[in-house]
Amino acid sequence: MSNRRKPRTRNTYRTQFLSSPAWRARRARWFRKQNRLGCPLRCAGCDLPATEHQLELHHVTYSGVQFVSDSWRAFERHTDLVPLHPYCHGMLHQIIEHDRVLAHHRGRRAASAIALNILRRKLSHVQEAA
Repeated sequence: MSNRRKPRTRNTYRTQFLSSPAWRARRARWFRKQNRLGCPLRCAGCDLPATEHQLELHHVTYSGVQFVSDSWRAFERHTDLVPLHPYCHGMLHQIIEHDRVLAHHRGRRAASAIALNILRRKLSHVQEAA
């Protein structure tokens, strides 16, 4: 098991799924549900307000991502997607990839939760210093 990102050339999730109609529709449904729930859009990393176009969705687990009958399916639960600014999303992945325990010895859900807490602490120190 590894939570490290695969190189783009060998990663059909990144090269195909994230540009698929299934993902675009699932992403749109996630934002519509947030709106229906009355939840303001905020980055889960830095906690700053954002718009749908400023946020990426981090997959806490890939169990809802499936390739069936030559097409991608997006069955992620609402809680399996976490909104992040692109910078915060990249930092989250760096934290996971550079920590041996998170990268190799934790499930993706646990690794994401731990890394998100680390990211929040780091970013709160930066914001306090500013």
